[in-house]
Amino acid sequence: MSPSRAWLRAEVLIILALSLGRSAVYSLLSLAQALAAGPLSSQSTALNSSLREDAWLDLLYQLLSITFALVPVALVVLLLALTAGSLQQALRDLGVDPGRPLRDLSHGLLLTAGIGLPGLAIYYLGRWIGATLEVIPAALDTHWWTLPVLVLHAVKNAVLEEVIVVGYLFQRLERLGWSARRIIIVSALLRGAYHTYQGVGPGLANLVMGLVFGEWYRRTRRTLPLVIAHTLLDVFAFAGYALLQGVITT
Repeated sequence: MSPSRAWLRAEVLIILALSLGRSAVYSLLSLAQALAAGPLSSQSTALNSSLREDAWLDLLYQLLSITFALVPVALVVLLLALTAGSLQQALRDLGVDPGRPLRDLSHGLLLTAGIGLPGLAIYYLGRWIGATLEVIPAALDTHWWTLPVLVLHAVKNAVLEEVIVVGYLFQRLERLGWSARRIIIVSALLRGAYHTYQGVGPGLANLVMGLVFGEWYRRTRRTLPLVIAHTLLDVFAFAGYALLQGVITT
């Protein structure tokens, strides 16, 4: 199946409107509201908050939010499979097939180290110059399931962002005749935009991350190392913060 250019444009716009494009719009609006409210350094934003007061109900809502957030990923994989001719080929084109696990894991660890420390540096620089909100990575109430759910949130973020913003966009925009450089820049700008609710610093840090990840995909055509690296970065941020808060409060 070879979809027309008009179909591909509409498909990309709909996918982004259902997922991270929508997040980018709301994130930019949130940044504008924060700037109007006063200095960013005096404000904060919380990630992974509790959704209900009752522990079991909160767990149910957390799991449902993770599941529904991944539906656009399932949709793009199905759409790519229609074009590629099979689900297996679509996964290979995305670079998320399990064909080279050790190499993907080692590359994911390398990317984690290369992105993590510069990202932290940009965040603290942003806090120092007043361009970044205080980011609270984990605001869940403490339950027996808190850490596993935070890990699931990390996996969800990684799969959603890397499959759609890198793998899917590359596949579709290449079919529209876009150059690799243009795709990388647009992908990175989108990644930075949907993180601007945290302030200017995280937006820029994620833009740089997007440039690195986009170039990685261009060279290797592998998305799985990006998913691994993103998951590890978020696990360190979410679970590490939760554990540290537990130590501090006890």
